[in-house]
Amino acid sequence: MTTLSITDYVVIGAFFAIILLVGLAMSRRAAQTMESYYLGGRSLPWYLLGFSGMSAWFDMTGTMIITSFLYLLGPRGLYIEFRGGAVLILAFLLAYTAKWHRRSGCMTSAEWMTYRFGTGFSGEMLRLASAIMGIITTIGTLAYLVRGATLFMGVVFPVDPTLLTLGVLCFAAVYTVLAGFYGVVLTDLVQGCIMIVGCVVVSFIAWHKIPSEAALAAVAQSVTGNAHWVDSAPAWHVTMPPGYEAYQSLMMAAAFYLLRNIFGGMSSGTDSRYFAAKNPREASLQCLLQGVMVMFRWPLMISFATLGIFLIHHILPNKAAAMDVAQAIHAAQPGLTAGNWARFTSGLVHFPQSAPPALIQHISQVLGPDWQPALLLIGPSGNINPELILPAVLLHTMTSGFRGLLIVCLLAALMGALTGLVNNASALFVRDIYQNFLRPRAKNRELILFAYISSLLIIAASFGLGLAAPSINDLWGWLVMSLTAGGLGPGLLRLYWWRTNAWGMAAGLFLGGVAALVQRWLDPTMLEWMQFTLMTSVSILATVAGSLLSGRTPHAVVRHFYRTTRPFGWWKPFWSELPGETRGAWKREHRGDILTVVCTLVWQVCLFLLPMQFLTHNWEGFFNTLPVFFIGCVTLYFFWWRNLPPADEAVADFASVPPLEQPARTVEETDVTLAA
Repeated sequence: MTTLSITDYVVIGAFFAIILLVGLAMSRRAAQTMESYYLGGRSLPWYLLGFSGMSAWFDMTGTMIITSFLYLLGPRGLYIEFRGGAVLILAFLLAYTAKWHRRSGCMTSAEWMTYRFGTGFSGEMLRLASAIMGIITTIGTLAYLVRGATLFMGVVFPVDPTLLTLGVLCFAAVYTVLAGFYGVVLTDLVQGCIMIVGCVVVSFIAWHKIPSEAALAAVAQSVTGNAHWVDSAPAWHVTMPPGYEAYQSLMMAAAFYLLRNIFGGMSSGTDSRYFAAKNPREASLQCLLQGVMVMFRWPLMISFATLGIFLIHHILPNKAAAMDVAQAIHAAQPGLTAGNWARFTSGLVHFPQSAPPALIQHISQVLGPDWQPALLLIGPSGNINPELILPAVLLHTMTSGFRGLLIVCLLAALMGALTGLVNNASALFVRDIYQNFLRPRAKNRELILFAYISSLLIIAASFGLGLAAPSINDLWGWLVMSLTAGGLGPGLLRLYWWRTNAWGMAAGLFLGGVAALVQRWLDPTMLEWMQFTLMTSVSILATVAGSLLSGRTPHAVVRHFYRTTRPFGWWKPFWSELPGETRGAWKREHRGDILTVVCTLVWQVCLFLLPMQFLTHNWEGFFNTLPVFFIGCVTLYFFWWRNLPPADEAVADFASVPPLEQPARTVEETDVTLAA
């Protein structure tokens, strides 16, 4: 049984010590003001924010689940991850939604609601509702991270994975509450550099492991049953194991997930990193860097998937043995659930002396004397659990020292995602609930204290939910296709339809969120496409009905939002008020934004496919994709780069003064000069 060496533990310990020192060093600066704590004083350059955003996309749990699909499908697993892992919403953020939200000058997504709908009773209730839903969504996302962390810890460390995950969460909580946004961003930079180094080295190892495309295809078929593992072109139908049958119609699934990303991308932009940018131009620039940097994730994951295939081929060539062992464990532990399976098998591996001797004897007879690595990979249904491929490869195929560095890379990815999410959710509670409704006159010291307390409570709630989830894929599918889909209707209409008001948006958020929670309770196995269709429809209909059945948002408030944000969509009453010259400039900007989205989506898919095709020696696919990628680069230059907002574009500060009480700026003050 392979275990971590002293060198591995030294590398891991050094990483945690450095992170803690950064948190202590940044604590004084972060606590100066609320804007410093949550947005870094809006003084951080776009490249630091871009690296921070890349670290947030590069989470440990997401890396494990995408690796599982790449293990099952090869490069075609990318199309399943149109669901969220391919981060296609970056195309919309890069094109226009990041700059739209930065133009508000707000600090949080809930505060933005006041900017959009005013400071009346309905606007304040919407601000409260959006803050609550934002916190609930964050807790669900953190629970997904917790579930992945427990699986990872159970394979890699000879300690109870639940306790170890709790320890990492506590450390992340201490670091986050000390460092604030400054520390989060600067540490993300260090963690991002470590992760990129890890990606390059693992890719190099996998490249030299593969003798040829044909040899890899043969081994992959014997392990996964997929005869077209190395292919990267989309296919209508693919072979999937039990539990993953919903993804067999690959093209249909990819099309549906693409639709979900279009809806999600059009309503995106409320992450604190975009509010924290110096100006709208830098809000867009950081998105490009995020897309380029997150590309390194895909060669890392296809490398782990490839090495996983060779590992399974070596340690568990007999699939019937896995089923035999799973049945024996269920017979010995009849009450064992899927959610507790990984923790139980980890205990058998690391502490066999505490297990029933007859069970250990049977497992060793079926799997052989070196049974521990194989047992860790067997799932409750008797198949290989693809979600455990990554930690298994890391533990059993990497050398001492470098193995510790890779663990640091993945822990850095986990920490980066945790700290960013916790910081954002804490901001929603302190700024939009505590300060806005409970203690408007609270001093800075009191607000910082409650920032600490709220961060700890959010992490505690996430930990409990994460332990109850049966699998990563199950929880992630519900989060993406149900819970967050319940907010897509109001998220879309608030940006593109002038008649949307606070009551309508509150109705959409409330009913969409409730519908998602009820679905999870009554029918947790509902197909993902049905979840998405139901929750999105409920949220859209509720938003439209609530808006039409209640009074309009004051004209001055909507006009102020429209002229400062400059969105496209159904804004005829306010569009007709603009002078002809301004309408011409806005049309050019909007046309460039829409074309940028289309070009970026194609460019981004090619950017992720190319390194996977290269690593699997799929030269035909590589040289077919390469010219499409270059065309995407050229179109991005003409449609996006040449039309970026000027660096000196004026942005008002709406963080402290509600839009309703500000004088509406003239059209000339909000006009933009765009390149022809």
